[in-house]
Amino acid sequence: MLKVGITGGIGSGKSYVCRMLEDKGFPVFDCDREAYRLMHTQEALRRSLCQLVGREVYGNDGMLCKPVMSAFIRRNEESAAKVNALVHPRVRDAFIEMSAAYAALPPGSQPACYVMECALLYEAHFDELVDISVHVAATQEVRIKRLMARDQITPETARRWMALQMEEEEKRRRADIVVENNGNMPPNLDELLSEIHRSRNRI
Repeated sequence: MLKVGITGGIGSGKSYVCRMLEDKGFPVFDCDREAYRLMHTQEALRRSLCQLVGREVYGNDGMLCKPVMSAFIRRNEESAAKVNALVHPRVRDAFIEMSAAYAALPPGSQPACYVMECALLYEAHFDELVDISVHVAATQEVRIKRLMARDQITPETARRWMALQMEEEEKRRRADIVVENNGNMPPNLDELLSEIHRSRNRI
């Protein structure tokens, strides 16, 4: 079973590409969604986050307070690194466990490809867990416009968020495949789909 990691800078549209792949029958492991689940279900992680961020990171209803967490992570690189050090190992284990579950399915029942959606694919070294890494790319101008529309933020805030992530050119350099996603038309996945079908027989 081929494992593909999909990444891209904030506002690039990597989630959109993952939904396109999901529509084609490939299951998607969303690292952000899994991290959110683990932050609610693992008591040891909850305690560690409260010690790091403050008890206000969880509301009276026990749910994660996303604005508090986002503000802490975006405060500086050190804060983000401390949260990631708590969460990433658990997300990594969950992906490995799910990959093993798919691989254990009877022949003919396994998906041809298992997709990981991960904003920090290279930063977290999650690219080590996949066979092909894909970078979804968009110009800075396009990404800023998308972020402003999505999150109702200023261009300055969008640029500040983008500056916290790995440089676009570095992600392009590391990726096996780059998918351009600048326009109103759906991105072209022909190269990726061809590589999936070619590579799955070599894994």
